[in-house]
Amino acid sequence: MKSNRRNFIKKAGILSAVFALNPIKAEEFFPQKKSKINKPIVLSTWDFGIRANQEAWKTLSKGGRALDAVEKGVRICEDDPKERSVGFGGRPDRDGKVTLDACIMDENANIGSVACLEFIKNPISVARAVMEKTPHVMLVGDGALQFALSEGFKKENLLVPDSEKEWKEWLKTSEYKPVVNIENHDTIGMIALDEKGNLSGACTTSGMAFKMHGRVGDSPIIGAGLYVDNEIGAATATGHGEEVIRTCGTHLVVEMMRQGKTPQQACEEAVRRIYKFIIQRGKNPKDLQIGFIALNKNGDSGAYCLQSGFNYAVHDQSGNKLITSKNLI
Repeated sequence: MKSNRRNFIKKAGILSAVFALNPIKAEEFFPQKKSKINKPIVLSTWDFGIRANQEAWKTLSKGGRALDAVEKGVRICEDDPKERSVGFGGRPDRDGKVTLDACIMDENANIGSVACLEFIKNPISVARAVMEKTPHVMLVGDGALQFALSEGFKKENLLVPDSEKEWKEWLKTSEYKPVVNIENHDTIGMIALDEKGNLSGACTTSGMAFKMHGRVGDSPIIGAGLYVDNEIGAATATGHGEEVIRTCGTHLVVEMMRQGKTPQQACEEAVRRIYKFIIQRGKNPKDLQIGFIALNKNGDSGAYCLQSGFNYAVHDQSGNKLITSKNLI
């Protein structure tokens, strides 16, 4: 017994000496498989995510930065007057004013945000300017507008004829009841992992149609509508923003990933948490929709929503595809 113990100690001492003299040799004794990281990859919410991903991929496929990719990607939706829940063409509030919200976050935890911004169709780029050119992280209302104008953004009427017609029709009853999965309240959120292994995200919306003037949802709020931790992963949210804010939803998703959950498991946990609060407050979860998408540093992705109807787009080396999210109820 003593002889075996002495032999073990002797061998351990020899191995320690070998590793000390030549650390590279350790890999020969204990070879490890290195999992391949799925990069670059970009995710975005809803059907319009397909077109947005295509634009983002132009940057990612050339080795570009995730931050540039997500800004350019979501601008595709902001620029489209036919997209009625984002940017130019977004539906107005109850006063007939189109107010936009957006935020952006890079791999170094730099953040920028604008809320209740009028007359500027690309709030995501204004949010990036806030991040890069001011000592602040959020500008709102007229202050955000004045800053945008000082940076050379063009002031224009965002109320397109179709939106104006719908608003005037809505005024006949003035009933504020957003319909689940009808894109009158849906954000585009985008998260990406670039070739260098860095994460960034962007989130932009015109908010709930016919909301009270000044209402702000989760989309421009870091930790609610969007969160990025370059050591762990990123997440973005869509749907009824008040419910996401209540749980700091995207921060919760990323923290779940930090604790070892997969992106899919983390999204599921966040939705279950929201569902619990909805029930506690005596609300009907069937009247609400919440969706999360998430991405970790390995390029693994996941998504989950409260009820059926939410989809998201994923673009990696295998192509660009639209996926129907799993749901809780």
